[in-house]
Amino acid sequence: MVKMEKLHHKRDADELFKEFKETSITEFFRKNRAHLGYSGKLRSLTTVIHEIVTNSLDACEEAGILPEIYVEINSLGNEHYRVFASDNGPGIPIRHISDVFGKMLAGTKFHRNIQLRGQQGIGVAGVTMFSQITTGKPIKIRTSTGNGKVYEVKLMIDIAKNRADIISKNEYEQYWRGTEIEVELKNVKFNLSDKGPFEYIRRTAIANPHARITFVDPEGRKTVFERSSDKIPKPPIAIKPHPKGIEVDDLLQMAKASNARKVSSFLTSTFARMSNAKVKEIQEYVSFDLNKNPRRLTWSECEEIVNAIRNIKFLAPSTEGLEPIGEKQIRSAVLNILDPEFESVLTRPPRVHSGGTPFIIEAAIAYGGHAGRNSKEGVRAEVMRFANRAPLLFDAGGCAITKAINSIDWKRYGLKDIENSPITIFVNIVSTYVPYTSAGKQSIAEEKEILKEIRMALMDLGRKFQVYHSRKRRAMEREAKRQILMKYSTELAAGLAKLTGEDENKILRDLQELIEEKIRTGVILEEGEKEGEIEMEVIPEETEGEEELELEEVV
Repeated sequence: MVKMEKLHHKRDADELFKEFKETSITEFFRKNRAHLGYSGKLRSLTTVIHEIVTNSLDACEEAGILPEIYVEINSLGNEHYRVFASDNGPGIPIRHISDVFGKMLAGTKFHRNIQLRGQQGIGVAGVTMFSQITTGKPIKIRTSTGNGKVYEVKLMIDIAKNRADIISKNEYEQYWRGTEIEVELKNVKFNLSDKGPFEYIRRTAIANPHARITFVDPEGRKTVFERSSDKIPKPPIAIKPHPKGIEVDDLLQMAKASNARKVSSFLTSTFARMSNAKVKEIQEYVSFDLNKNPRRLTWSECEEIVNAIRNIKFLAPSTEGLEPIGEKQIRSAVLNILDPEFESVLTRPPRVHSGGTPFIIEAAIAYGGHAGRNSKEGVRAEVMRFANRAPLLFDAGGCAITKAINSIDWKRYGLKDIENSPITIFVNIVSTYVPYTSAGKQSIAEEKEILKEIRMALMDLGRKFQVYHSRKRRAMEREAKRQILMKYSTELAAGLAKLTGEDENKILRDLQELIEEKIRTGVILEEGEKEGEIEMEVIPEETEGEEELELEEVV
């Protein structure tokens, strides 16, 4: 009888590891493109528009240029489209075109602690990759920095090597500045739903009132979102990391790359709010001399420094690197596009999340007019989520903004059925580092500090809406009473004329003037009410049991 183990071929270690090999980052994302937002026909097309428009806005703002962006989608067949986009930005130097469009994790954003829409250096390279795996065709780029030379390049990505494969390159003279992109896509779908490219452009226009965006859809319908502000946002400033957010491995890698001669000078030159006095405090907690070379720091020594930092109080991070939209700009954009009967906007004071990353929450509520979203059941509530002015259309269920909105009892503020109300809720998080839940950048992680700040902002707006709603209800009640009194004044005037022999028309005029005066002065009220009083529940501001940190308070 043959033993069972002889039926199985035994494999030694060399054979087991025969297929062991390195995988490029591009190959990883090609097989896992859902991580980048390419999951679904509609979402994939919207993601392409998102990446292209985001790059244009970031480039224009860093260069101090008022953005002029043009996006056109042409249908080439069933689920086959061509996307053309152009901007008036600073252009891309020829030596960087290959890395921008043909290499994953290459760019100007990931290594800087700066407020930009993009963060990882994947975005537009992901567009190139998605195009070539669905059509087999290269992306076409035309760009100029305004130096009189224009470059036209066609390229694809060498998946195995994570680098650009240049198909063709052409150079000619022309005085023009900007960037144009043309890309073909298959297995994608366009529609006018609230997850589609048009809605993405519309919300981008609301959050970026300084931009002029033209959009042409596959049916040839042209929509121009004119800018409602000529104020160019201040160019974002890279800021030093705050010591409270540092991890041991981060500190070790920074130290190895430092040119400082001493750990003490390395700390003061690398981190915000790190003074010589703070370095002296750290010295009291650690077992080694901070005058040693930072490149010789060990893991355990870095761990000592991090633990010391946790026991020391630091000022909150500076917000000079943050540039919110601004209440005036949001109000201008909301009124320009939604034309509501009520709107309220506010900006919360700066806070920190994840130990030391500064952020600001901006929020607005628009009610009536064109607010809300149209559906088969009528007008429904609309939530507009943004991160650094970029719309977030997908993965709403797991987003901190959605969680915060759903956690509020809106009935307390006069919105008994918020889901079926003509209301738009706008929330924008501004930060040098937005904690997205994935590389698709569509959902914000549920950081405790971020959730709290969004709740505080929305509750403040809710109280303002309640005052408006109460006044509107009282006005409607008074108008109803006026109509009733006016209706019976005619009969009363006729009766009084018979009893007194006076002119009926004169009596009617006097009665109606008296009614108007009493209604206007608030004399005609329900029994037990005082003149000028607004009937409403007084709702104190919630603090959730925590003291709020002001900007310059101690972390």
